[in-house]
This record gives sequence, structure tokens and C-alpha cells, in this order.
Amino acid sequence: MSLTIYHDGQFWVGIIEVVEGGKLKAFRYVFGAEPKDAEILDFINYRLLEVINQSVHAGLDVKRKSNKKVNPKRLQRQVAKEINKISISTKAQEAMKQEYEEKKKSRKKKAKQYHEELKEKKYLMKKLKAKARHKGK
Repeated sequence: MSLTIYHDGQFWVGIIEVVEGGKLKAFRYVFGAEPKDAEILDFINYRLLEVINQSVHAGLDVKRKSNKKVNPKRLQRQVAKEINKISISTKAQEAMKQEYEEKKKSRKKKAKQYHEELKEKKYLMKKLKAKARHKGK
């Protein structure tokens, strides 16, 4: 799992990338103003699991890297490189886009169902009014 925090021009955004079972899932969390260390720790300790668990998408397939022993100096260089790297991986972008599309579909489905129920309710009210007018004769 990795958490990358960057400034997108307007807000500070955190990108969470989770690899589990060979699948990559990516999530976007907007911090707003520049987060302090305490706010980041609070997010990791209390809200991170909530963000991950609300996911509806299955994730993208990812090749697993072998767990070879890495030279400590090389590891230190890789960590420094990761810290300086601000961009989001394209796989993470794909995963976020996929989740966004799935949420969009579910929102549309709920909205359509709501409008159909409203239409049915109006139809029944119209029928009841017509009956009441007819009884009045």
C-alpha cells in the first residue's frame, strides 16, 4: 500500500494505491488545505480503512514483483526517488477511473428508480382524483 500526497493546483490530494490478490485498487482523498503531519496520521489511523472499504470496483490486474533482498544503499536511493516523484501511476489512474465509472452507473440506476417511483406515485394520485371527481356526480 502506498499513500502519495500532492498539490493539484487547487487542493492537496492523497492517492492511495492498494495491491491485494494481484489486483491494484486506487483511491483519491481530498485533504483541502495543506495537511499537517498530525492530520495525515489521523487520516491513516481512522479514515483510511473507511475509504478503502467503500470501494465497489474489483481492481486492475498487476504483475507481482519478486521479493528479492535489496541492497540497503539501493533501497535508500529508491526511497529518495519515490519521495521526489509526484506523479500518479497510470495503473492507479485507470483504477480510479474504473471506480468512478462504477459509482456513476450505480448513481444513475438509483436516480432512474427514484424517477420511476415518482412517476408511478403521480399516476396513482391522478387516478384517485379522477375517481373522486366521478363519485361527486
